[in-house]
Amino acid sequence: MRFVLYNIRYGTGGGKKMPWSGYCSTTGSNLDKITTFMHEMNPDVVGLVEVDSGSYRTRGENQAKVIADSLGHYHTYGSKYSDTGFARLVPVINKQGNAFISRGSFTKEKFHYFDDGMKKLVIELELDNLRIFLVHLALGFRVRHHQLSSLYDMMKGSDKPCIVAGDFNVFWGDKEVNLFLAASGLKSVNIDGENTFPSWAPTRELDFILHSPDIRTTGFRIPQVLHSDHLPMVYDFEIID
Repeated sequence: MRFVLYNIRYGTGGGKKMPWSGYCSTTGSNLDKITTFMHEMNPDVVGLVEVDSGSYRTRGENQAKVIADSLGHYHTYGSKYSDTGFARLVPVINKQGNAFISRGSFTKEKFHYFDDGMKKLVIELELDNLRIFLVHLALGFRVRHHQLSSLYDMMKGSDKPCIVAGDFNVFWGDKEVNLFLAASGLKSVNIDGENTFPSWAPTRELDFILHSPDIRTTGFRIPQVLHSDHLPMVYDFEIID
């Protein structure tokens, strides 16, 4: 089975730009490049972080749906911001979220929201023999700490093997997630700690794919593509009977 994790920066492209300016760009042809990349990877499941669901950047189109339709896959999308949050009222920002794309139909999906932080969404995707949690954690260290604690509460005691993946924003280094790994028993697929951000000259390991012990890794790589300011992660695995 193949899982691809990719923070796509709302489809606005990679490369060096003024801080935050890239997020204001339109998608243009870059979404086509991301879609072509997904075809080449031939994934069973994709976790997309920083998806635009239909602002001016995409001319009203949901990027996850565009990619999923091209692949002939299913998709599910959720806003990063809680229903009661101020961000849901702000144009463009209220179109920002995360998404799953899946080759097969999924058993169910749940949309959890952290109590802390602005980016609160956790999408839980349940397949026949697997649960996958997708996150985009906060920029602030203290808030991330609380979010990781809540994430542990969500996934502990799962009756199926688990993958936890996303942009963890651990600017203080991977030591931030060590306590979460110790408590949960999960393991990082990126055993060499390869960096994923910024894509043009990676210096930080911000993106993580973590798996429970009953999942066996059969392949892992970080393609060096510049369709976003993050590099994608490609994880091949099998469930241990």
